[in-house]
Amino acid sequence: MTNAERPVIYQLLPRLFGNTCETRKTNGTLEENGCGKFRDLDAAALEAIRSMGFTHIWLTGVLEQASGTAYPCRAADEPDILKGIAGSPYAIRDYFDVCPDYALDPVNRLAEFRELLGRCRDHGLKVIIDFVPNHVARSYQSDVRPEESFGNGDDKDAFFARDNHFYYLHRDHPGGGPPLKLPTAHLPGCSGLFAPETDFGRVTGNNVISWSPSINDWYETVKLNYGHDFTTGRDTSHLPRPEASPEEVPKTWRTMDAILAYWQEMGVDGFRADMAHMIPMEFWRWAVRRARDRKADVFFSAEAYDNDPAKLTDGHVLDELLKAGFDAVYDDPAYDALEALYDSGKWANDLDGLTFTGERFHRSLRYAENHDEVRLASPKEWGGLGMHVGRPVTAVLFGMGRGALMIYSGQEVGEPAAGSEGFSGDNARTTIFDYWSMPEFTKWVNGGKFDGGRLSDEQKALRDWYGALIRLMKEPAFTTGEFYGLNHANKENPGYGRLDGETTSGHWLYSYLRQDKATGQSFLVVANFNGWHAIEGATLRLPENALEWLGVTEAGQLGFADRLGSGWETSFATAPLPHDGLPLPRLDPLSSLVIEVSR
Repeated sequence: MTNAERPVIYQLLPRLFGNTCETRKTNGTLEENGCGKFRDLDAAALEAIRSMGFTHIWLTGVLEQASGTAYPCRAADEPDILKGIAGSPYAIRDYFDVCPDYALDPVNRLAEFRELLGRCRDHGLKVIIDFVPNHVARSYQSDVRPEESFGNGDDKDAFFARDNHFYYLHRDHPGGGPPLKLPTAHLPGCSGLFAPETDFGRVTGNNVISWSPSINDWYETVKLNYGHDFTTGRDTSHLPRPEASPEEVPKTWRTMDAILAYWQEMGVDGFRADMAHMIPMEFWRWAVRRARDRKADVFFSAEAYDNDPAKLTDGHVLDELLKAGFDAVYDDPAYDALEALYDSGKWANDLDGLTFTGERFHRSLRYAENHDEVRLASPKEWGGLGMHVGRPVTAVLFGMGRGALMIYSGQEVGEPAAGSEGFSGDNARTTIFDYWSMPEFTKWVNGGKFDGGRLSDEQKALRDWYGALIRLMKEPAFTTGEFYGLNHANKENPGYGRLDGETTSGHWLYSYLRQDKATGQSFLVVANFNGWHAIEGATLRLPENALEWLGVTEAGQLGFADRLGSGWETSFATAPLPHDGLPLPRLDPLSSLVIEVSR
């Protein structure tokens, strides 16, 4: 990925994006609650997304999933292997097909998806879809490519065999032996049993070796086997090298390569790999290389967590995934640090330890929301501060590095995910398991006009603010520039936003510089994360080595002008900056400045 191709990603679930039905019955069916369609992503919708500055759309959950909704071309799945009536987008039933819910004519769903790919192309938007390599739905069976169905030809008597697709339970494994007993027997319409796994059972998606997975397990999925017995540890060095031929690699590798090739040929531009740390790095090196042989600029981003014991490397897994060929890896640590400002007593200074991570720092995918995380505007999370908490959080995250950026559909208008929607209850997340619509986002959709006609002025201003931030992030200082943190130099500065009783600075105030050496363009990013108190009369020290880093080698004047909407600008002598500091304007609660620095 070159700097010129820096992705700015808009994540959306088609089920939610275009659904304007406002019934919102908890655990409602498709007929009751409605469902968005591929056709809802029409020219007006795509132009609205593109005009905000997005380069990519992540069409989350388009692959055919296990679902409780039946079609003439497809029977419904049993409720025992579902989470929610709509089902989990990460319990895939056919990797070579798309969800019939999204088609006006379910029989022609693939044709309608191809048409959507064409519309995205026409509007200059690249398309990312999910790649879920670790697990599939218990009911997996490909109708499009039956010869590629997982499990075909497996030796079910072997817990592990190199060329099995799955891991199979032995009778003496925990859970009381066959049949497989699912944690759903107490739920309406459920028996706790799944007929195909009466005489044999398979390991559950989150590595649980049990005939009785719990309600907290990924019980609706089964773990895929990449030629490594995960019970033996993390050493996967016995697996084939990146240049291996298809005949030399484990069977699951070949099937996954066929899946990637299928979607690339259809016109998909990239993949977001789910739980990528649970897959051997050897597979990634092989698969990404082959995908790039087919299309050199295919984009790969990885959801991965280094603190997960299930990771298959002893190294830092985010670094290892980048070495394996990924363009971007989730920056979960920085997201967690900022969320912890409001719920765990962390300080803004705690971000500093995350800014010395080498190449990963500039190749991290940064986000303040995604489908797995709580909504910024939730009344239960982020201090209950509402949608404006996204301003400092997103400005700081987006401005830090050169990597991909992502906004989740609804974030830009303050979608709160308040109340129970279905399977997951009232968990501050917009459901991915149920048929639903987003009450605030539908105001922007406005009956299919996609013009924000029903939004409040406050919501319109927030969406405009996100657009302005995205456009600023395309300036050279942010796309090709370097980072210089300033909180460390201001910890002992009593004028740096201290509240009563604090003896160190940097609790709620965070700042850093970005500069592109080639053009000399420089920015100063300043944010007040405090949701209750304005910071007035603050000063920001720019140490001498920071001034040298900016190319200021002799006394003079620097100009400072906020380009994120406040209108603040000033000129200040460089000599006092290391000791007296730059006087900052009033920083309202939950505010941020992106200040261009000029000589």
